[in-house]
Amino acid sequence: MSFSVVVGAGATGSAVARLLAEAGERVRLVTRRGGGPEHRLIERLAVDAADTGRLVEAAGGAAVLFNCAMPAYDRWPAEFPPLAASLLAAAERGGADYVMLGNTYGYGPVAGPATEGLPMAPSSVKGAVRARIWHEALAAHAAGRVRVTEVRASDFLGAGAYSPFTLLVGAPLLAGAAVAYPGDQDAPHSWTYTGDAARTLVAAARADTGWGRAWHVPSTSHLSVRELAALLARAAGVPDPVLGRMTAEELAELGRRDPVMAEFPEMLYLYDRPALLDASTTAAHLGIAPTPLATVLDEMAAAR
Repeated sequence: MSFSVVVGAGATGSAVARLLAEAGERVRLVTRRGGGPEHRLIERLAVDAADTGRLVEAAGGAAVLFNCAMPAYDRWPAEFPPLAASLLAAAERGGADYVMLGNTYGYGPVAGPATEGLPMAPSSVKGAVRARIWHEALAAHAAGRVRVTEVRASDFLGAGAYSPFTLLVGAPLLAGAAVAYPGDQDAPHSWTYTGDAARTLVAAARADTGWGRAWHVPSTSHLSVRELAALLARAAGVPDPVLGRMTAEELAELGRRDPVMAEFPEMLYLYDRPALLDASTTAAHLGIAPTPLATVLDEMAAAR
């Protein structure tokens, strides 16, 4: 019986593992600590995915290798390229198809909705990291060494999701604390539900014609931060939030205390203007429709 390997047990990686297992497929879930959801068809392994030799052993015989892992946000330049290279090598050596979870950083600033056909034009350090990872995987695909595809998400929503909104707005709002956001609170923005990202990853792996290209996850919403925060407050039964504008100086001061927050300033171009994702190709060819926003916000409210 064939099986898939999922590397990373964050909100999206765990959702991919559950989707596959609930469909009756065997899953090997690889994390550094051996964590993740429990299911009779999910085998959880404690393996450092950056250790190529051990990862090759863990992924041996797999039909598909899903890369849903990433280092800490502030360590991307040093740790992400070797981690991605290890996963690519494991897919190549084991003969598995390689499906990557990515984002929009590699595009750089975009006027209008971002489409899958845009070239990589990063304007940030983290965007350059993402572009490098994709180019290396695409080169391996073009050389016939492995079949590769990437599923690109916008900022995440959902229980356990990790994004500027969940960190700076969702968490304090649900805790009854003051909310301050460093971007334009009224700019339309595409939001990705982690469950929809997982469904797109699985659909891309099963598509016959989806290799050597990227797919965008259909967005659960294109609302502004202000509108989204008000809806989350209603779903949680808490008072409507008053959103303060975090200044650049305040963000810099926060970054001096928190290394993850120190990484946000270079990505502010995604939050101080409209940032929209066009996923019409994914909807048409992979048949993915977004989960209703109300369902996503109810999940977030229930998980507080």
